[in-house]
Amino acid sequence: MGEIKAQPPAKHTGIKLTKPKVVAGGLTAVISSMKHVFGEVGVASGTKTMLKINQFHGFDCPGCAWPDPDHDRSVVEFCENGAKAVAEEATTKRADAAFFKKHSVVKLSTWSDYDLGKSGRLTEPMILRPGKTHYKPIPWSDAFKIIGNQLKALPSPDEAIFYTSGRTSNEAAFMYQLFVRQYGTNNLPDCSNMCHESSGTALTETVGIGKGSVTLDDFYKTEVIMILGQNPGTNHPRMLTALQKAKQNGAKIITINPLSEAGLNRFKHPQHVGDMLGSGTQLTDIFLQVRVNGDVPLLKAILKMLLDRENEHPGTVFDHDFIRQETAGFEDFVADLQQYDLDDLIAQTSVSKDKITEAVELIASKRKIIVCWAMGLTQHKNAVDNIREIVNLLLLKGSIGKPGAGTCPVRGHSNVQGDRTVGIWEKLKPEFGQKLKEVFGFEPPSKDGYDVVEAIKAMKEGRAKFFFAMGGNFISATPDTELTAKALQQCDMTVHVSTKLNRSHLVHGKTALILPCLGRTELDIQRDEKQFVTVENSTGVVHQSNGGKIPISTHLLSEPRIVAELANATLSNSTVNWEEMARNYDKVREAIEKTIPGFEDYNKRVRQPGGFYLPNGARDGNYKTDTGKANFTINKNPEHQLANDEYLMMTIRSHDQYNTTIYGLNDRYRGIFNERRVVMMNTNDMEMAGLKQLDKVDLVSNYDNEERVASKFIVVPYDIPSKCVATYFPEANVLVPYNQFARGSKTPISKSVVVKVLLCNKN
Repeated sequence: MGEIKAQPPAKHTGIKLTKPKVVAGGLTAVISSMKHVFGEVGVASGTKTMLKINQFHGFDCPGCAWPDPDHDRSVVEFCENGAKAVAEEATTKRADAAFFKKHSVVKLSTWSDYDLGKSGRLTEPMILRPGKTHYKPIPWSDAFKIIGNQLKALPSPDEAIFYTSGRTSNEAAFMYQLFVRQYGTNNLPDCSNMCHESSGTALTETVGIGKGSVTLDDFYKTEVIMILGQNPGTNHPRMLTALQKAKQNGAKIITINPLSEAGLNRFKHPQHVGDMLGSGTQLTDIFLQVRVNGDVPLLKAILKMLLDRENEHPGTVFDHDFIRQETAGFEDFVADLQQYDLDDLIAQTSVSKDKITEAVELIASKRKIIVCWAMGLTQHKNAVDNIREIVNLLLLKGSIGKPGAGTCPVRGHSNVQGDRTVGIWEKLKPEFGQKLKEVFGFEPPSKDGYDVVEAIKAMKEGRAKFFFAMGGNFISATPDTELTAKALQQCDMTVHVSTKLNRSHLVHGKTALILPCLGRTELDIQRDEKQFVTVENSTGVVHQSNGGKIPISTHLLSEPRIVAELANATLSNSTVNWEEMARNYDKVREAIEKTIPGFEDYNKRVRQPGGFYLPNGARDGNYKTDTGKANFTINKNPEHQLANDEYLMMTIRSHDQYNTTIYGLNDRYRGIFNERRVVMMNTNDMEMAGLKQLDKVDLVSNYDNEERVASKFIVVPYDIPSKCVATYFPEANVLVPYNQFARGSKTPISKSVVVKVLLCNKN
């Protein structure tokens, strides 16, 4: 039968290198978008579909969660990555019964992630029975019966794990967590555990809400935008239009990142003729090329220099009225900051003192400051400290709770924030549990469930035997690929609700099922009535998503319908009318309104163009913290003791990639084409290690005396700080230990893994 491959194959596809780009967007982005859409969907259908993306009566882009304008929207309200995401979902290709009959699971596991994704849309429920080699079709009724019987047979509900991806709508997510808690467990790990959990932890502690505080309009009123650990040109391209408008309104941009990314250097708006013909807009004014995980010492250096200026000219740098009235812990924070030596801090950053001084001079005189960040800050052991130090800076300047100022964690998936809002969390808040009890008449479990790390551990140790994923690609998104694969394979059953084939369907339990669902672009008809779903963007706006395409298969079910059928097959004497919710999503929204603050008149307000804003205490100056105020915190510098032959590795996305979905093999802004198994290295480090461009190397990490290897990577010289390297995920996820994670949030350390780079044996 062969062996299931949990990692993408270590095959090279013909690398080509060019000089990295310094401009993002422009005609190249337009051509790339058209190529993907028209190639997958066709010209007529593709054009019609694209004009519905992010429109008031259209569908929400299944890509990132960047906010849409509240009022006036462009006819073309999407970016290159949005076009790629829609092309992937709206493709005319099908992975149907004939496809699975032709290809065994073992054979499919040898395919690249790119080839798996290009196999087409899933069209009907499939099952892989114990000992069998191929998935085969199964009627929906039989699939739900098998799953329900498996769940009912478990000795304890805590032996089941229910994962959620950020694509899931508010309605499906609320029903899903309601079912899981009626079943009797809080085992609700989700993709937030692996990305912005550190942000939520830090922001909840410091300003009382685990979300950003700014709106899109704040970008057009601000004076300074600081961007840390983020590459919007590839990951959130629509953000570039907001940055461009902010620049035109007089804002300055400080970028802090180990790599100089084209999307933060200069931008040509693809819809503006002047930009297309001209040189575009210079975005970054000050670039601080920090070494990997050098953000806390860099921020401390900035804070210390600001403190010195404030002491020299009292009242000119800090907002003392804000500090006195709105914050707690200022004196302790200052006392701790004064213990650090400025030169020692700067030495830990790889940034020159002159460049830091330039940033300090800009920040010192401004009050309207927005700080944006993404996974470059959240996936370290000290990730929570990273974000808390950002908050310290904003509090000193009084830059929270006013127009043009605040926190902006940029979410990576279209409804990852909404899923958490409506209850997807392994920790059940007591007040939410009480509301569930009052509204639905059952006692929800109070014990914390498994997050992603604990879920992997529980499956590995045999304490969890059932795994259900509402979307996502668990094996490719999680750390420690080989260990996670063995954990999944020990389960009695694995089930995935999906639109496209991915590697998680191939790394399976003894019995495995694939349940195909409707996509965002498709019509959702329940009992002859058209339904819509809702999502929440990065700025807390809840709005509609209406699909319009005829579903690619008559066998697809909506996610709310799948949850309802699952509940009916599993629960005895449930207090919830699942059928009513599944056929009329207004009923789900009524239930959300009754149980979650901020959703008053949900059905009425969400039918208004653009939807509505949820309450935001940090934005409104209502800090729901232990002190009732915004809290200064004391944070430690990271500790990385690297041997001469060790480097700090960060995993990143290529330009032809969104999360674990691989759209193509090119990273055109970085000048890397037709290859993904690459390691970007500092040229001086290469010389010291005796490595040349295009050498083949193995990457090795060693934690707790356990060696992990990612084989056959190609060395690419790149402008990256010394002793730092960059690789793409999921190819390098095998090197990330699952049990090394952020203090306070348990987010894996995917952005700061200690590795060795070893030349492959040429024999």
